[in-house]
Amino acid sequence: MLRIKILLLLFIIFLLPIASIAQENEITTGNKNGTLIAIGGGDIGHTSIMKEFRKLAGGDTAKIVVIPTAFVRNNEIDTTLLQRNFKEFGIPNFTILHTSDSIEANTDDFVKPIKEATGIYFTGGRHWRIADSYLDTKVHEELLKLLGRGGVIAGSSAGATIQGSYLARGDSKNNQIMMGDHEIGFGFISNIAIDQHVLTRNRQFDMLTILEHKPELLGVGIDESTAIIVKGDILEVIGESYVIIYDQSFWSIEINPFDEDTHKKLPNKNQSFYFLKSGDKYNLRERKVIQN
Repeated sequence: MLRIKILLLLFIIFLLPIASIAQENEITTGNKNGTLIAIGGGDIGHTSIMKEFRKLAGGDTAKIVVIPTAFVRNNEIDTTLLQRNFKEFGIPNFTILHTSDSIEANTDDFVKPIKEATGIYFTGGRHWRIADSYLDTKVHEELLKLLGRGGVIAGSSAGATIQGSYLARGDSKNNQIMMGDHEIGFGFISNIAIDQHVLTRNRQFDMLTILEHKPELLGVGIDESTAIIVKGDILEVIGESYVIIYDQSFWSIEINPFDEDTHKKLPNKNQSFYFLKSGDKYNLRERKVIQN
């Protein structure tokens, strides 16, 4: 009997670290030192989003690296378009970094610009191309180090989704497939799936497909000309449209959180979502709107 109790105790002790890791994996949070900017796509030249990126990256002394891999086809980069766009953003000087070869992405020479950067920007396109080139390489490692030293990583559309842990619309055949042949993102924000162009393209119900199979994830949908800025546990909305939160609850400025009688007919919690606008803040870890 004593032997059985000892074996049972050892078994429980063995399981504790596994349980702790599993619990940690279900926490949604950003990087405690660096800042992430996930943009929903569309026209952002006239918004305050890129001004915020430039400021966080160091302003006039910023060292920006642009990674256009999501948009590159046949290894051709439209440098003229990039230069025109970033000049409009107030960033005339930047370095372009691209490869479709994960072996090259795993070399010291290739990642040197990231080691010297204060800000990284991922363009839109197809985010599975980013994953194929950089996931679990020295590029991925150096991006995490950049955040660790207080840098900023921004991205629009595909460049937003790749920042999450789950890669929504990652199928290489069709971007309408929510759970495809690429499902892993960089994980700069943990336990989250990020979608983009949500209202402009009527995608507001698409996230429910993922959450039906992975209910532990926080779902975030970002509309065009809008972004989330994430540092640590805090998400803030910036831009002209809305961000949708899928956290199996509902929030409205009209509802008293201490009053259970909401006077609203709400759907099943698994189908619930709500909207945040510019200036609104959200606690990722607690999954609650921060009310002023």
